[in-house]
Amino acid sequence: MSKLDPDTSSTALHERLRGYSLLDALTYRRSRRFAPGMTLNGGPLAYASTRPPEPLSRSEEAALAFAACGVTGYALGELPYDTGNVPEAGGGNIMKQFIGRTAPSADALHAVTVFVLNDDGSWMLRRPQDFTAAEVAELVADAQTGKVEELYERTRVRIAGQRLDVPRELPYLPPFNKWSANVAGSTYFIPVNEITGLYINVLLSAFGSDFNYFVVDDRNGFKPAGIGRFARSKGGPLHDDPRDGRFMTVSYVESWLFELAAVELGAVVQNLGLMAQALGVGGFPHFAGHPFGWTQALGFRMEQPPLSKVVAAGPLMRTGLKLLRKNIPVPTAVGLERDGKVLIKPYSPPYYATMRDAVMGVVESKYSARGAFRDADAATAWRDATAVQAGIPEYSQTAIEATVAYCEYVYGRHGRFPAACGPFRTCLAYQAHRLDKAFYDRFYRPEAVGVGA
Repeated sequence: MSKLDPDTSSTALHERLRGYSLLDALTYRRSRRFAPGMTLNGGPLAYASTRPPEPLSRSEEAALAFAACGVTGYALGELPYDTGNVPEAGGGNIMKQFIGRTAPSADALHAVTVFVLNDDGSWMLRRPQDFTAAEVAELVADAQTGKVEELYERTRVRIAGQRLDVPRELPYLPPFNKWSANVAGSTYFIPVNEITGLYINVLLSAFGSDFNYFVVDDRNGFKPAGIGRFARSKGGPLHDDPRDGRFMTVSYVESWLFELAAVELGAVVQNLGLMAQALGVGGFPHFAGHPFGWTQALGFRMEQPPLSKVVAAGPLMRTGLKLLRKNIPVPTAVGLERDGKVLIKPYSPPYYATMRDAVMGVVESKYSARGAFRDADAATAWRDATAVQAGIPEYSQTAIEATVAYCEYVYGRHGRFPAACGPFRTCLAYQAHRLDKAFYDRFYRPEAVGVGA
């Protein structure tokens, strides 16, 4: 059997994966874009496939979904949860939960939700926080015994009866991807980052006693970002003197958070590429970062704040935008719902009445009776979870109030949180598909494509 046409039966697939070398997967992983049914238009590689589209098997798709974001066990969380005898050396309570997936996640937040699109429909893959502790334990057991098909069925939620897509034109889809991205026969993976949980979680630590950072708004004359009363110059704990090195701007904080979230998304995409290599199928990562194109296509709940609000325009600019008829609505995804159920609920309005409520939602997700830090071993790897959890200190009231003040400031000025984009961002997609061997035989040396594939 050709390495480009692997046996797709469940038993054969499992045997292949268990025996496939990680070193080979790393060495031979490539973007391989040409699948049966495709036509590459124009240029020296122009070619029309003579084969019809050939979808992946359910087993292959399940293996890819598991590689992207499968629940695999428990985060160890070996951190200093209190300062001890070293000043400003605590802060372990930045962890959000103690569940691990195939892709690493800052603070075990699991900010990425992966969507899967194929010829039969579109699905969301649920995150660890979308399951009960008992369900997580069952998912872990299935993962560790290789039951990826069962995991796939348990974690996916149908959101549409057809393959969803963005408009196949600029600015939604780059010209060089029109011929190959999200086409018939392919399985298309869209990771979507939810930023609000990460944002608030980081702020609660940044305004805590181990950090005591101060933030100003570079888009508002470098004034304090709602937290002026917490500044050291006003008798508070936060370092508002830039010379202390604990002084940031709103733009810097948000860009840093976007980069941190993108690392998790990148790991998801890398895992998909490695699994595609091990399966012997084609695939390629590519840009999918339109500000609202994919969230709108996936059916997210959208709000339309005016441009003047999003950019926090002053009176003169607001008047100018209105007179020029350029105060356009800015589509902003704020959550995902289906059939009366909330599938993704960010920590911001409209799912919380106020940003104070949203901040307290993050706090309670850790410290309530069923929270990650007080659940008495429901989802941790510690021998004596109760004893460890009892030693995890709660946030100070100052850290909570500073976080509330900052979040209310950002949301109040920009009508969304984060200011730059709202709760959700996309960046990359990954497509997996079969390969059309005839195309590669015509244009490439055998060793460039077939080895390890």
